[in-house]
Amino acid sequence: MSLQQEIDKRRTFAIISHPDAGKTTLTEKFLLFGGAIKTAGAVKQNKIKKSATSDFMEIEKQRGISVATSVMGFEYNGKKVNILDTPGHKDFAEDTYRTLTAVDSVILVVDSVKGVEEQTERLMEVCRMRRTPVIIFVNKMDREGRSPVDILDELEKKLQINVRPLTWPISQGKSFQGVYSLYEQKLNLFKPEQTKITEHTVEITNIDDPELDRWIPGAFSTQLREDIELIEGVYEPFDLELYLEGMLAPVFFGSAVNNFGIREMLETFLEIAPVPDERETDQRIVKASEDKLTGFVFKIHANLDPNHRDRTAFFKICSGRFQRNTFYFHTRLGKKIRFANPTQFMANEKNLIDDAWPGDVVGLYDNGSLKIGDTLTEGEELQFRGIPSFSPEIFKEVINRDPFKAKQLEKGIRQLTEEGVAQLFMQYGNRKIVGTVGELQFDVIKFRLEHEYGAACDFTPLRYYKAFWITPKDKPQYEEFLRRKSSVIAEDKEGHPVFFAESEWMLNVARENYPGVIFHETSEFKTEGAG
Repeated sequence: MSLQQEIDKRRTFAIISHPDAGKTTLTEKFLLFGGAIKTAGAVKQNKIKKSATSDFMEIEKQRGISVATSVMGFEYNGKKVNILDTPGHKDFAEDTYRTLTAVDSVILVVDSVKGVEEQTERLMEVCRMRRTPVIIFVNKMDREGRSPVDILDELEKKLQINVRPLTWPISQGKSFQGVYSLYEQKLNLFKPEQTKITEHTVEITNIDDPELDRWIPGAFSTQLREDIELIEGVYEPFDLELYLEGMLAPVFFGSAVNNFGIREMLETFLEIAPVPDERETDQRIVKASEDKLTGFVFKIHANLDPNHRDRTAFFKICSGRFQRNTFYFHTRLGKKIRFANPTQFMANEKNLIDDAWPGDVVGLYDNGSLKIGDTLTEGEELQFRGIPSFSPEIFKEVINRDPFKAKQLEKGIRQLTEEGVAQLFMQYGNRKIVGTVGELQFDVIKFRLEHEYGAACDFTPLRYYKAFWITPKDKPQYEEFLRRKSSVIAEDKEGHPVFFAESEWMLNVARENYPGVIFHETSEFKTEGAG
């Protein structure tokens, strides 16, 4: 198969949502449809004693939430599908933001009962920033919730994107009958089935077809016809170009836990979603169809397998063909490295591979030479853009509880922060400050330090408002700022100076008094070369 044929086969996307909207359940059902698993354990059902396929970390199993990005692949209808299942919990938003840099499109899951929630809005902002194409799946239609029309209005208003329903629900809650595909003109009748694929679809030539009344009770078929007349009158026909530009989101309705409404979305997604295309670097635009390999690391995870002290870098291929045991140029270190055991993932199951193509995510065994944002090429000096660290919101000093385990603590903190679980800042005298988006990350760090590294620590809260990366506009003034503010200056793990602002007012005073210092809210300036 040629490079272009391999590219055309691939669909790489992330599933994102607010916690408990059903994102992990939907991921699992995609794997069921793709034949990657034989039965799906309903995540919330006690009678099936298993954790969701994509939740493989011990703390995830204990708390029932996804706190790490999982990568899964399967084939369906001749297409190679790569799913990145992201953390739903808002405390792990930064991990999700970084994952969105590695995908070509997104499926956003919305709970029909709760509607659009705050985290959903924040995630959508990142999609808009990158103009990522989005498909929306309105989940839990088998429960009493908001009316579909109200949900569509809320999606447009809160997510600031035009929507176009491609399926439409026939009632909801206890009287939920199924969905009608406006895209395929098919009727899919609802039958609760949580572990297998069972479908009852009926071909309907058009909505006035008398066949509809045979399958749907009178009042419901009348309501469906009225709803569809309204939809076709209010919403413009689906426009593929607007979707690919990230300006129009097709909407599907269903019930992930019951495997319902998923096939329509999956097959439409495979038809309309973008293939790997092009990506910006600090030097030029890289096209997926270029012969030479390029790609970047967007996540690092230690100890995926608790029985082996492994460290895996998640590498997104942007162009060319990746081959096992081939030397590639590490642009940050300026040296060539090769990988003897590259893998691809099915949740926590890893399979050794010989080659991979644009759109694929490959697991690279890492001895510590790879960091988030690193670029690999076949010799060209370039760096992919758009993989920043964001200013944390909570800051705490690391206190070692066992002096005899200082080395284990040091190694554990460094490895965990290199994974992107949190950010590490170093001050004078080896003082370590950890910055996170939410409190839950500190629980994860403590848990993993203890269980994976045998180290114990406490965290002392620090009263900082935000961290800002600083670069000079005026060198003497910048050096004076570093000297005078030394008590609130630290270095990030790459040695870049960071200023801890104790309040918004203190930040404004610093900006006013030191116009020769540039304050950055993200680390993106490092690749942009600003300042």
